[in-house]
Amino acid sequence: MDVASAVEFAGRTRFDVVLLDLAMRAALDAAAVLAGVAPASRIVALGIYEDEGEVVSLAEVGVSGFVARDASLDDLSRAVKSAASGETLCSPRVAAMLARRVSSLARQQLAQPAEIPLTRRQLEIVGLIGEGLANKVIARRLCIEVPTVKNHVHNILERLGVQRREDAVRAVRSLATRAPSAGAPGEHLDRAVGVGERRLQ
Repeated sequence: MDVASAVEFAGRTRFDVVLLDLAMRAALDAAAVLAGVAPASRIVALGIYEDEGEVVSLAEVGVSGFVARDASLDDLSRAVKSAASGETLCSPRVAAMLARRVSSLARQQLAQPAEIPLTRRQLEIVGLIGEGLANKVIARRLCIEVPTVKNHVHNILERLGVQRREDAVRAVRSLATRAPSAGAPGEHLDRAVGVGERRLQ
């Protein structure tokens, strides 16, 4: 089943677990879209290389199960059963990668104002939106796919409670001016605020 067919099927069918073959083209984007149209379903990625960048990217878009390329059918079965029961079954190596990511996110949260409910990546995208860049240009700048940018923009608007991209830039600027003095906002926030002020005044 290709990505378009899978998304269409997910939109009209209830299921507990989705098996995502990473050999499929644009598998990461497919995971992000599927997580959006079927948030109650659990996604299990098949054929991971246990590369930290790959694992973290999959986890960030909503994948909750990881099956290595050399895994057995029993491993796959256990991963599916765990996902269906709301648990994540993965190798110790993958678990260590995810733990490092959680630790990194915790440090990032301490480094940015609590009033701004965006991740570093989302703040970076807000900054690029403030520069007047379209999704395709942002995707090229960040070396990610256009659907991934669209997913980030959707989440940014939802978290900030706004309807338009320009409103997101204004909201971040407004929040930054009211942020507590403790905790440095970081370069992405500085850029989002600075560019937003220049373009939106």
